[in-house]
Parts: sequence; C-alpha cells; structure tokens
Amino acid sequence: MIDFTALSDALSLLGSDPLAWLVVIPGLFIGLIFGAIPGLSISIAMAVFLPATLYMDFLPAILFLTAIFTGGGFGGAVPAILMNIPGTSSAVATAFDGYPMSKKGQHGEALGAGLIASAVGTLFGYIILMFLVGPVSRWVLMLGPTEMLVVAIWGLLLIAVLNDSSFAKGLAAGILGILISTIGYSNTGLMRGTFGSMYLLDGIPAIPALIGLFAASELIGMTGRDYLISDRSLRQVRLKPILAGAAATLRGWPRLLRGSAIGTAIGIIPGVGASVANLASYAAAKNLSAAPESFGHGNPEGVVASEAANSSSEGGGMVTLLALGLPGGAGTAILLGAFAMHNVTGGPRFISDNTDIVYALILGNIVQSILLIAVGMVFVFLASSIVKIRLSYLIPFVLAISMMGTYAITGSMVGPLTVAGAGALGWVMRRYRYPVTATVVGLLIGPMAEGELTRSWQISAGDPAFLLGRPITMVMLAALVLVMAALLITRTYGRAHSPAR
Repeated sequence: MIDFTALSDALSLLGSDPLAWLVVIPGLFIGLIFGAIPGLSISIAMAVFLPATLYMDFLPAILFLTAIFTGGGFGGAVPAILMNIPGTSSAVATAFDGYPMSKKGQHGEALGAGLIASAVGTLFGYIILMFLVGPVSRWVLMLGPTEMLVVAIWGLLLIAVLNDSSFAKGLAAGILGILISTIGYSNTGLMRGTFGSMYLLDGIPAIPALIGLFAASELIGMTGRDYLISDRSLRQVRLKPILAGAAATLRGWPRLLRGSAIGTAIGIIPGVGASVANLASYAAAKNLSAAPESFGHGNPEGVVASEAANSSSEGGGMVTLLALGLPGGAGTAILLGAFAMHNVTGGPRFISDNTDIVYALILGNIVQSILLIAVGMVFVFLASSIVKIRLSYLIPFVLAISMMGTYAITGSMVGPLTVAGAGALGWVMRRYRYPVTATVVGLLIGPMAEGELTRSWQISAGDPAFLLGRPITMVMLAALVLVMAALLITRTYGRAHSPAR
C-alpha cells in the first residue's frame, strides 16, 4: 500500500528544502500559544498566519500550517487542566479529569500525560494516514448523509453518558444545547428563535458560547479563593512530575493506542472532527475501565484518552482533505484554502499525480509530532507556573483575554455579550447540578445533525423505507442501539447496586 519510490522522492524533497524544517518550531509555538488562550482557537491562528505562506513554496507552507495545527491540538489542554477552561472545543473532555488532578496538586502529572498522549496521537494518526490515504480515497465516497446523521446521533447520545448527574439531567442539558444551536436561519432558509433581533440571524456563535459556559461560569465559581491549589506545598512547579506523568502514559500504551485509533477513525469522517473524537474516546475509556466511577475525579486515563484522540484526529482529517479535497473541520478548511492559494486541488488525482508531495507532507508531520514533545515540554513547564498566580490577578486577566478573543472572532460586541450570557447560564446550571458539558456537546454537534437530517429527508422524500436500501446505515443504527442499551443497563445496574450515601 506504500509506494516506496514516491517515499524515496519525498525524503529527497524534505532534504533539499531547509525552509520546510525552519518553519516547524515557530509553527508549534504559535499553535501552543493560541491553543492555550481561551477564545483564540487553532483555526484563528491558522487564519491569521495564512497570508504569511503566500510567498512560500507549497511544501513549507503546508508544514507551517500543520505545525500550528499540531501545537494547538495540545495547547488547548493546558488551560483545561490548570483552570477547567478548555482552550479549544477539542479539549472539553480533557478538563473532566485534568482539572481534578490539578486541584489535588497533580498538575505536572496531568500536563505530562496530556503532552505525551497528544504527541503519540499525532504520530499514530499520520502513520495510519500513510497506509490509508490511497484506499480511503475510494471507499469514503460510500458515506452519504444518512450515515453521517447516524454519526451525529452517536455524538448526541454521548450527552447522556458523559455526566455525573442523572440521565434525565444530562439529556435535558444536551437538548438545551441543541435548541441553542438552532437559533437563526436554518439550512432551508427558515428563521427561528431570533425574537425579532437582527443580531441573532446568524445564530449564537459557538466558540463565545463555549467560552462563556466553561470559562465565565468557572471563574465565577473561583471567586473567594486565593489560588487554584489551596495547599501551598502543592503549588510547586517541577520538571519531575511532568516527566513522571509522561512515563506513566507510555507504560499504559494499550489505552494510548486505543484513544489514538478512535481519534483517527472519527477524524476521517468529514465534518465531525476533534471535538467528537475527544468525547468519544473519553466515553470509551470510561466504559472500558475497571473503575469507571473514578473518572471525573482525577483519573489520568481520562486525560490520556481525550488528548490522544483529539490529536490523532488531525491525521484522520488529512485523509479526506488529501483524498477528496473535503475539509474535516475548521483547521483542515484553512489548509484547503492554503491549497487554493498555491493552485493545488486535493483529491484522488492530486494523490496519483503528486504522491511524493503527499508522502513528504506525511513524513514532515511525523517529525512534527516528535518535536512537539521537546517544544511542548518547555512550554508546559512555563505554562504550569500559572498555579503560583493569585486568582485576584488571574481571573480578570483570563476573562479579559477571553472577551477580546471572542470579539476578534465575531468582529462585534455579540461575542463578549454571548460570553456574559452563557456564563450566567453556566453558573445556574452548575448551581443545580446540570452538566454544562452536555449543553456544549449539543451546541457543537447540533448544526451537523440538523444539516445531515435535512439532506437525508430530501434524498429520501420523507420515506423511512429508504434506509432499508442503505446497508451501512442499518449496520451503524444496529450498533448504536446495542451500545446504548448496554450502557443504560450497565448504568442502571451500577446505581442499583451502589452503596447508599
């Protein structure tokens, strides 16, 4: 499945172009910084630096942007672990166990585990890409809107699983997120939920809402405390715990590879991306664990599963970008724009005519994943110093950065106002023990589910019997029913036999 002649030509290309390597480390640092600042997402970083690639050759330009992508994949985990504020939507599940570890003084171990999981996940995704890019360019065309709708439903039903509250509260919070995502114009041109306000015609901006639900509500909850970690003896920033967390992650390599495999598989599906991979991998780790009740209370397996998946999904997303010219998410959409800037069109013809360039891109990203360990270790050691800063200084700074970031996203006060409104909603939800994460998941996956439902309805003319002619859809639906039934039975049985509190 590997063209070794083209692989040799790819090595020659990389060896003859020094700029292809000079841009990698700056790109990794840019991605780490943008990913670590709530509101400044990876896609924003890639968009800001896209014009800088105009006068580069094609190979260095794409490697520079993918380095930003790779760095940002881990950068979002830093505030998620230290402050329970995911820097990006793909780091949501990282906060579930990363932040409880920080509160116990295990921030170094959590950051080390996340870094290694992210690097290995990226490495895994691109190695798989090397073997799959050819075959996938053929079979991915078999996925239609009905199959994509089932994938979206999988993501939505995770809402009921990934929470410590009751099933009903998780489902209600998820439905709230879906309802928020439907505000504005629909795919068919209908206006919904705007209450006559022109500012809501484009809907609720997802990233500002995410920042508000997570960041603002969490910052409100932090008021009255002096430091992120109360015990002064645990506020030490040392390299040894970071290395210990990294070593423990490598020792648990089966879990690491499982999360990477889940992320790669989900990343291949166009439009799903790292946000779903992050949550799906966390759910799988929790359900397969011998101690699922420990998840959400500082289990490092949760950090490893989520970070491995969201990083490996990058390689999966590159499969459809290279094979079909279809972006798997915001980051690969910007990469597609970079392709266009250099008069390159992704797809089966691009792979067959430029196999050496494809392999050069893959090999360059494999090296990036290794460099991420060294660059990320320096960045993590500096970033973890945040535990020494008094919250009276940290809270207003983070809130101001978040507000400015959301203003940059929307170009108006809609972003900051959304942060404020979502922050108030998040505080109320936390107060009455409704899972904020479920609302975020519904908000992120809702538009995808609605779009695929609309397309499925159109091509079937509203006839449910159409599904009988889609064997892939039927298999996926059967698997969905079996898995959810097993999860609900396990959950009910576990609660019925758990000791009374």
